[in-house]
Amino acid sequence: MRAVVLIRILVGWVFVSEGIQKFLFPAALGVGRFAKIGIPHPGIMAPAVGAIEIVCGAAVILGLWTRLAAIPLLVVIATAIVTTKIPELHAAGQGFWFMLHDARTDFSMVLGLLFLLMVGGGSLALTRSRERAAESGGTVAKRRGSFEELQPRG
Repeated sequence: MRAVVLIRILVGWVFVSEGIQKFLFPAALGVGRFAKIGIPHPGIMAPAVGAIEIVCGAAVILGLWTRLAAIPLLVVIATAIVTTKIPELHAAGQGFWFMLHDARTDFSMVLGLLFLLMVGGGSLALTRSRERAAESGGTVAKRRGSFEELQPRG
């Protein structure tokens, strides 16, 4: 599936960009923001989250261990939703529709990450474990409909 690369670029770029901004604008998006929303140890957590976003986001873009890279990013985005979007439901003058508008990128990233977790990096990924396993003589990928199954050679 070549089109998976588009989802990888979309999802990875958002995380790489956000990770870099945590370092470029620490008061607004990094340590200061983490302190404001009550994240413990913001001086440690903001740079750690920024580094995770940059490294895992780049891995997603490249298709390098895509499924594995998606897991910490899901934790990051779930934490962002819980700490910044859910409180908007109860804030004066905000509510449900404000939260939905503000969380559109977050929810899109969750769905994009879940997609990548399910299908992997696609045919244009740097890590193509199915093909490498087939080349090593252990198994061969055999297409059946829209699903692939690993079959022993024989």
